[in-house]
Amino acid sequence: MNNFIFPFSAVILYFASATLLFFYRQKINNQNAQNNVTPSKKTIVSIGLGGLILHALSLYSSMISPAGINLGFYNAMSLVSAFIVLLTLIAVWRYPVEILAIILLPIATISMMLDFNNETQHILDANSSSALIFHILTSIIAYSLLALAALQAILISIQNKLLHDHQPGGIIKLMPPIKHMEILLFEVILVGFIALTISLASGLLFLENMFAQQLAHKTILSILAWLVFLTLLIGHWKLGWRGRTAIRWTLSGFASLMLAYFGSKFVLEVLLA
Repeated sequence: MNNFIFPFSAVILYFASATLLFFYRQKINNQNAQNNVTPSKKTIVSIGLGGLILHALSLYSSMISPAGINLGFYNAMSLVSAFIVLLTLIAVWRYPVEILAIILLPIATISMMLDFNNETQHILDANSSSALIFHILTSIIAYSLLALAALQAILISIQNKLLHDHQPGGIIKLMPPIKHMEILLFEVILVGFIALTISLASGLLFLENMFAQQLAHKTILSILAWLVFLTLLIGHWKLGWRGRTAIRWTLSGFASLMLAYFGSKFVLEVLLA
């Protein structure tokens, strides 16, 4: 990646958006505050979207080549973080969940810097079939959505513990009511589950090597994650699962998915490279 302007400009906008969202949340929590110079949430989210556009341009310059698309470990990680940022900014626009962006925007900058300073190769041939590209795209979308759900589950767990321990200060002031977090959690899980279903179905229908030696563990772990999230959604719908039960199932499903998507890539492209 020769062009440093896009990633470094994206970093600046991401940090600006995260910082402004922090002060915006502080102002909302303290209605008596005299400082009214914080921009509106829509303006702050727009700054984050500007960073996302620059992030996308940075990814384009590092991933696209005449030989094909480079989906090496660091490029893939940065691409997933870009999707997560997009989903997070949409969520922040709809719900008072600024805490998600405050945490995830700096993480996205780390992924960009790792991508900028490291190079791994996994070239997807320029003549690859549309079915393969569709499968990869839906897989990335599913992973991004369920990664966002996993972070929400962790935050809900922290929020529950702090409320149970009667500690209303600190990070809990940046969080919305648990009700909003849980509604968004199951919305994200449902959409992520649909994307994961499409990804697995497209792979099983159109790809011949889903159970080949190097891909078998990835397929099995992805199916296991699919079963975990299916059980969670049925449990939530039929039995009213929420709270700790939902958190445990969400994190278990995401752990399986993380091993499936990034475990082997990290070993093959980073540790053994």
